[in-house]
Amino acid sequence: MSATILLQPDTAGIASAADLLRRGKLVAFPTETVYGLGADAMQDRAVAAIYAAKNRPPSNPLILHVGSRQAAEALAVFSPEAVMLAEAFWPGPLTLVLPLRPTAGVSKLAVPSGRLVALRVPDQPVAAALITAAGRPLAAPSANPSGRVSPTAAAHVLSGLGGRIDAIVDGGPCAIGLESTIVEPGDPPRLLRPGGLPAREIEPLLGRPLAGPEDRGAPVAPGQLASHYAPSVDLRLDAGAPRAGESYLGFGPGAATLNLSEGGDIREAAQNLFGHLHALDAMGRPIAVAPIPDTGFGRAINDRLRRAAAPRG
Repeated sequence: MSATILLQPDTAGIASAADLLRRGKLVAFPTETVYGLGADAMQDRAVAAIYAAKNRPPSNPLILHVGSRQAAEALAVFSPEAVMLAEAFWPGPLTLVLPLRPTAGVSKLAVPSGRLVALRVPDQPVAAALITAAGRPLAAPSANPSGRVSPTAAAHVLSGLGGRIDAIVDGGPCAIGLESTIVEPGDPPRLLRPGGLPAREIEPLLGRPLAGPEDRGAPVAPGQLASHYAPSVDLRLDAGAPRAGESYLGFGPGAATLNLSEGGDIREAAQNLFGHLHALDAMGRPIAVAPIPDTGFGRAINDRLRRAAAPRG
């Protein structure tokens, strides 16, 4: 593959990106959560190229990005509860895992279970314009090597996947900075991955708490692998202070190599998490991380940090 090209998020750049996608190429693009690595979800070869570029396990499902609930309903069966969630939170950082329609026509590689498909409508103008221009659902996991820190800027994508994908639409930094929250409606509804939409905003609408994921022997949604989101250096969590030779990722007042939020703002911490991990990883020293409150966005931050610090296979 030739060098990865950078495209501007203007009419010409989006048209070029859409043309590449229709031809089965790989294009990274910004969403409000993180940068996604997009491919035409209807083409087996294109979806297979995602797994190859990321070195992603083929059993790990992909999220399909569409432009509207109506487009999603052509791919999946929506229960009344799923319709309610979509109406409340789409477009936005919520992914719904739903029964796949037999007539959906999406690549089987994107839905390893053959039964359930993960769908979302991104709330980001560049992503929306690209999906519209491409005219088909886009399979788009995070645009980084599998298991590594997710990208929240085009430079992160280029560093991890440069030369392995065809293009990057540079839409600037991602507004939320954490992947989408993944919910499987049902009885009970299940939180499969905490993310950019806190569970406490979802549960009042459902009128009941979200249950956790159940063990089905294989993941039914992204972000469920034990080791994920990891820098190349070791990560130590809940550290009150760094040890000799460590970089320190702080939260709240106090000295730190980088601080997620000096004012203790958990939303700001979520926006900064992956960008700061990229920067500290580049320093080449082990990283110690300050304790993060496990509420609201903190639940998703701690989920990412626990997986980033987990033993690597």
